[in-house]
Amino acid sequence: MALGRKVRLLAGAKYKGGGPMLAWALHRISGLAIVIFVSLHVLASFLTQQLGSDLGISINIIYESIYFQLAIVFCAIFHGVNGFRIILLDIWPRLVRYQKESTWLEWFVVLPLYTLTAFIMIRRFLAG
Repeated sequence: MALGRKVRLLAGAKYKGGGPMLAWALHRISGLAIVIFVSLHVLASFLTQQLGSDLGISINIIYESIYFQLAIVFCAIFHGVNGFRIILLDIWPRLVRYQKESTWLEWFVVLPLYTLTAFIMIRRFLAG
């Protein structure tokens, strides 16, 4: 028998973390979003080129929208920077005690990088 505690489902699912737990959740969500995007891209290419289907063109229209592209770019940037932070914490285990500080540093890298990228994307989108 592991632990004698009885925790109800809602109490166990309640958010208690802070920055590192939010980064953990966003890392999983962004990774899943990237996998779904790549899968849709491959499926749309197959449907359009091999079958000549209009469904592939419809999928292309969805992920060629500026909103979808901005979301995927955020996911890619966040996933990459957070993955790098996790690698550093795995290589140097003593840095784990500075996990909250490293999460703040991660956001200080992600937000300006994403803001600059989004600005360039929106400017090119509006230019045509």
